[in-house]
Amino acid sequence: MVMAMSLMPDHADKKPAHDVLGLLKFSTADRPVVERGEWWREVICRQYAHVDITSRIDDRFYGETLIVPLDAMQLSKIRSSAISIKKRPNDDSPDGQDAYFVAVLLSGQYRLEQAGREAFLQPGDMVMYDATRNHQIQCPTDCAKLIYAIPRTRLKNRFAAVDAYSAIRIPGDQGVAAVTANFLRSYADQAGQLRPQDHACLCDSAFELLTLTLDSIKPMGLARPSSQAFALNRVKAFIEQHLPNPELNTHMVAKGVGLSSRYINKLFAEEDTSLMRYVLNRRLAHCQQDLLDGIGSSSRISDIAFRWGFNDLSHFSRAFKQRFDCSPRDFRRNHLF
Repeated sequence: MVMAMSLMPDHADKKPAHDVLGLLKFSTADRPVVERGEWWREVICRQYAHVDITSRIDDRFYGETLIVPLDAMQLSKIRSSAISIKKRPNDDSPDGQDAYFVAVLLSGQYRLEQAGREAFLQPGDMVMYDATRNHQIQCPTDCAKLIYAIPRTRLKNRFAAVDAYSAIRIPGDQGVAAVTANFLRSYADQAGQLRPQDHACLCDSAFELLTLTLDSIKPMGLARPSSQAFALNRVKAFIEQHLPNPELNTHMVAKGVGLSSRYINKLFAEEDTSLMRYVLNRRLAHCQQDLLDGIGSSSRISDIAFRWGFNDLSHFSRAFKQRFDCSPRDFRRNHLF
């Protein structure tokens, strides 16, 4: 049974605002060490989406979430150790989780995969995804984030093609996205001090800011014709299938999917990357996942690198360190032992 705890003791004569609003806090600090992994998974499943934790959890793991129930929506502030989770295939979430989530990364690293796309966030960035559809989230280091849950019907009424916006990184350092990210951070920080009528107004403001933010990124290629989206997904599927092949290159991909190299690179350019940069990132992500899952605990780092198509260990080590801010050896030591 998941137990809810109030944020602070009710020592004042006046009932605290968080009691009135029903704010909830869940923390592994109040659970026995041996129960924390499964208990945290249960919290995620009940409050967010049915998932499996695919990374190893040891006695140093911690997780904490503060949940602000709003009018048909929900705002959460989550902190946790490094973790990797995956939406369970063919496992429908409860009706109460039939929502789109907007994540704002506060600290650490965050990668989201959904619908053949992936988003790599830096602190301040945002991303939107469908909580009911298959997705995978990786946080290779300690991280903190906000999750704003919006009912599916409400967002679809505003954006008919909302699914085209999932797993797209939204830079949070300028424009309306910066305003939205700062607003949500302040909202979460002050949630316990606000009156119910304040929340009613601020909840609507948060929704309007988020819709403005989504609307602002349409010029970045999200409105591409469906034929282009289909072609790009076909290219990504071919790449995923052939990642272990060290000979995978632009010519091989173009020949395999029957498209020109120029056209393929144009598709990736609309996502602010290139074909071979995407290949490199996918290989690094798989190597990181093997280390995080514990698959690499009995394997040499070189075996993991070769398994995913690297044939130059020096290049692999440099690329891994540039991507994850630590060497593969240090990453394994920090997360498995």
